[in-house]
Amino acid sequence: MTTAAPHTTPAAPFTGSAVRAVITGWSVLSSAGPDRAAFTEAVARYRAQGPSALPAGVGAVLYDDPLPGPAQHVVPDFDVRAALGRKGTGSYDRNTGLAVVACGQALADSGIDVAAVGNRTVGAALGTTVGSLRSTSDYSLETLTQPRPYLVNPALFPNTVMNCAAGQAAIRYGLRGVNATVAGGTLGFHGALRYALNALRRGAVRSMLTGAVEEFTPHSAWACHHIAGAAPPGEAAAVFLIEHPGNTAGGPPRAEILAACSATALTPQDTERALARCVSSALDRAGIATEEVRLVVTGDGQGPGGVQDRAARTALGDGPEVLDILGLTGDCQAANGALQLATLLAVQEAGTEPAAALGVVTGCTPDGAVGAMVVRGCGHGGADRR
Repeated sequence: MTTAAPHTTPAAPFTGSAVRAVITGWSVLSSAGPDRAAFTEAVARYRAQGPSALPAGVGAVLYDDPLPGPAQHVVPDFDVRAALGRKGTGSYDRNTGLAVVACGQALADSGIDVAAVGNRTVGAALGTTVGSLRSTSDYSLETLTQPRPYLVNPALFPNTVMNCAAGQAAIRYGLRGVNATVAGGTLGFHGALRYALNALRRGAVRSMLTGAVEEFTPHSAWACHHIAGAAPPGEAAAVFLIEHPGNTAGGPPRAEILAACSATALTPQDTERALARCVSSALDRAGIATEEVRLVVTGDGQGPGGVQDRAARTALGDGPEVLDILGLTGDCQAANGALQLATLLAVQEAGTEPAAALGVVTGCTPDGAVGAMVVRGCGHGGADRR
């Protein structure tokens, strides 16, 4: 990734390009429920009612361990065996289970036949923070507490590897294309998306399952609390099937990714300015005027007046609606960006915006990395539908 000072020429600090890829299927598991229908309904309520419209998974009790606070956002009643059956799921941790279920839902939503199109043409890229922090911690504890010669259960080890979730998804659904996990903190999904777009552009694959996953555990809750703390900790998995426009193996396109950009400010204090310029650069690459943008979905938990809100208004003015989705989903770290993109699709599917409405997703990390993407809907009979 290219790094440059925020005061240089607008295009210089940014990596990325005009993309023109389409989303033909998507899925979300969140505190709103175990599928995208529940998420779409929750987003509609949240836009209308604000934080008072919190979903069922808020405050659910999963663990007896001490937590940083009573508020947490978990996927309600999630049971990987109920979703996928017992075969092959016995060793899944919660992080892997969420990812594999979400990947299956995205494939089903797109209608793609992996066997028919060729399993080497379909890949996967998932964003994460550190994988499953609980699995890693539990395995490390086993090495210290089990009697000599350290009788650690070997079945616990695969879940400690960050690419376990993406690998298990590929195994279950027979995906033999490129497979990657991108660890990027709150920009984890942005990194996974950039990886997937590069794979498509270079012809390595025809279709890419692209998303991010974070589980809720006491370990992740405390980590989130100490690192960020702007919103209650949460968990989610959101996955999209991304393909070349005009050469899709899945169903009709739901949205088009026009551009994706990233940058790094010289200091964390310059994050707001760097993000504003990153948004402007993404719009320039997409050939979109600022007044065309109707919705900006942010994800820092700070709401109106926060860093991402101020950056969006600096770049776009007061015209578009700015929605901080963390008030609905909680802070899901690497999955925040995926939930923000899912929010744009949910708004489109709800029919409350024009079919080809333009939206922007923003993201940033505490140390000054920033990202932005421009997305256009193509539902309701849009030009990209077939």
